[in-house]
Amino acid sequence: MYKIRNLNPISPVYRDILPGDKYLVGPEVEGADAIIVRSADMHSLPIEDKWLCVGRAGVGVNNIPLDKMAEKGVVVFNSPGANANAVKELVVAALLMASRRIAEGIQWTKDNAADPDLAKLVEKGKKQFVGPELSGKTLGVIGLGAIGVMVANTGNSLGMKVLGYDPYISVDHAWSLSRSVQHCTDLSEVLRRSDYVTLHLPLTEGTRNMMDAAALEQMKRGAALINYARDALVETAAVKEALESGALRAYVSDFPVPELMNVKNTVFTPHLGASTPESEDNCVRLIAGQMNDYLTTGTIRNSVNYPACQLPALKLPRVAVLHKNVPNVIGTVTGVLASANLNIENMVNQSRGEYAYTVLDLSRQPDPALLKKLEENENIYKVRLLMPGA
Repeated sequence: MYKIRNLNPISPVYRDILPGDKYLVGPEVEGADAIIVRSADMHSLPIEDKWLCVGRAGVGVNNIPLDKMAEKGVVVFNSPGANANAVKELVVAALLMASRRIAEGIQWTKDNAADPDLAKLVEKGKKQFVGPELSGKTLGVIGLGAIGVMVANTGNSLGMKVLGYDPYISVDHAWSLSRSVQHCTDLSEVLRRSDYVTLHLPLTEGTRNMMDAAALEQMKRGAALINYARDALVETAAVKEALESGALRAYVSDFPVPELMNVKNTVFTPHLGASTPESEDNCVRLIAGQMNDYLTTGTIRNSVNYPACQLPALKLPRVAVLHKNVPNVIGTVTGVLASANLNIENMVNQSRGEYAYTVLDLSRQPDPALLKKLEENENIYKVRLLMPGA
């Protein structure tokens, strides 16, 4: 039986994929083989030798030390696309709030709720909340992953002219993108032409503070900026200055920051992007499936620190080796196995940057001492034995 500890409350739908006769799952589980996490910070958490994998029920993995996990032979998964529709729907609301001044109008109405002539006051006061329609305007979508593609396609269905920018768009996402969306190769063009710019990028050293003063200066004057991706994609001081000067008409974000809370023409939601029961269920289902595949067969899907590796059904003893992506490791592994007269029936090797994954199906079960000998190699992080029917 595998033991899985969840560091945050998770949807009970995992029980459909991780049955109780094979998995013990809970927040108090001791001696865990795997971890499920949502927002808990794992950077200060000791990495236990027994850990095989970590499943992030969401997309962002800033709360997980990926390289340290990789160097301990711990595969980290996330759940891309599971919350895409939830975020897309909220971005549509953000577009409307950036355009029609809905949030300000609601607050004004509440502030004047006690006025006995409220109906007359509304008719006189509503003109201060006039805002443009979305139809016919240009929407710039920066980042065309699962969420960005959905936002771009929805913008198109709302009658907007949509510009999409993503130099690393995947083939699958490209196929999903409406043919009406113009794929731009120049970020400056998107910023210059768009009435609304929405961000859908991961936070990396290359994207941190990408919307700084220089980027905001390239935007069409009076355009709106929407950020439902990561707070640190924008430079707060630059956004504040652009709002106060009128260069930006509005800033709508899912990440409240104290410096902007009282700045005019800002709207913040309290990190609601994935806060739907459907999204939480989808994330847990995806993570549970990926962890089950890895723990029982060695297959890796949607890992953020090790390469993808689709493996056939487990019919023979299988040795899975997580190691450095350096020369001679595979030769060392096969040499040790050959010295014990173990025949390799099938072998797969995949790499991703500094890390690699080699899986070997053997003619018979290897001796535990042999696997321990492999794991003592300085270039090998972890060795697992998977047996059919186990």
